[in-house]
Amino acid sequence: MLLRLMPLLLAVGYAFLMMRFSIWQTKRMLDRQSRPLDDPEIADLARRLGRALDLPQVPVRVLEIEPVNGLAAPDGRIFLTRGFLAKKKQGQVTAEELASVIAHEMGHVAHGHVRRRMIDFTGQNAAVMLLAGILNRFIPGLGVWIAGMVSRLLMAKLSRRDEFEADAWASALLIKAGIGTAPQKSLFRKLDALTSGAGEGIPAWLRSHPKTAERIAAIEANEARWLGGG
Repeated sequence: MLLRLMPLLLAVGYAFLMMRFSIWQTKRMLDRQSRPLDDPEIADLARRLGRALDLPQVPVRVLEIEPVNGLAAPDGRIFLTRGFLAKKKQGQVTAEELASVIAHEMGHVAHGHVRRRMIDFTGQNAAVMLLAGILNRFIPGLGVWIAGMVSRLLMAKLSRRDEFEADAWASALLIKAGIGTAPQKSLFRKLDALTSGAGEGIPAWLRSHPKTAERIAAIEANEARWLGGG
């Protein structure tokens, strides 16, 4: 019995080690390439978000890279890229819109998405190795490709679910903090241009993020449900 389970145990063990290495590598990179938030306007809005949750502070840092992005680290820290702050200096985004990014990443932390994605990553690697091995017996050379595609479809679907959950959490926090969801929605309308259309041409089922119209519609549906009674 143990011999039959050995391939599965080896795959899971390898995937777990890869996950731990990825976490360690990510933390080193973030520590090395980030600085404390140096924008007083955004810092003040971050404090408002924290006060709405009775938090002493919201740990926001600046990641010194050019791509426009926000992210949450496994340890709960929130990062805005220098490229995103540069867009604010150029007048392309507002401090309130960047506060909505912070709220969104806080939503990922609150829902445990970062750690859950790490666990999903472990399971994904193990499943790909096993499925590829099985399929290669019947379809030599194509097993790895098919297993990888199945994995991509599943992970994209899980990622879109996480994004909707983080959006909803951010909307609730922005309303509670008195900022409102207008900056959240206006930023979504700008994102394709800000990121140079990075998601264009990708089929809907392979997208890691929902389409802009779907995200805005979900936010407005939540607002109607939460605030409909005044």
